[in-house]
Amino acid sequence: MKKYIAEAIGTGTLALTVALSLSGTFPIPTPFLAALVLGLFVYSVGHISGAHINPAVTIGVWSLGKIKTREAFYYIIAQLIGVILAGLGMTIADKGISLAITPAVGNSLHVLIAEAVGTLIFTFGIASVIYGKVHNAAGGIVIGGSLLLGIALSVFFGADGILNPAVAFTIGSFNLMYILGPIIGSLIGMNVYKYLQG
Repeated sequence: MKKYIAEAIGTGTLALTVALSLSGTFPIPTPFLAALVLGLFVYSVGHISGAHINPAVTIGVWSLGKIKTREAFYYIIAQLIGVILAGLGMTIADKGISLAITPAVGNSLHVLIAEAVGTLIFTFGIASVIYGKVHNAAGGIVIGGSLLLGIALSVFFGADGILNPAVAFTIGSFNLMYILGPIIGSLIGMNVYKYLQG
């Protein structure tokens, strides 16, 4: 049960931080905040749940055989509960869903590819930690840095650079492309790393 609670808290915190950052002026750019939050949770709850805090990451980890199907399902349920908690947090903060940006929602192949490429890079970094090729002390830095680079590439190619369906839902930048893009990218990124590391 603890790992599911950790996933709900982590996903909710990440989604809430991104949403609050996008809802007004913030001294730190949103991608850096997302990377910091993710790094924090890798260090604080990574030993409990693995700190997926992203349904696409959970699916990628499942594809590696590192998590069972039933457990992956419960992880995703916990992450969705985290999204609900983030929505409650926005309500408490009296921010509603009014964002300082207009999300680039679009059911286009362009968005799908951009989110897939960004997530591929992000999850390639995660896989290096999963397979123990990164020292434990550097795990949060590698994963947070991979997220930051993945966001940059996704935005460069014309999407919102979210790489997480749970966060996309929270900020109102959500459609089939923001679900499929990260899932496809995660499956490719993690399995390419698995192949390369032999």
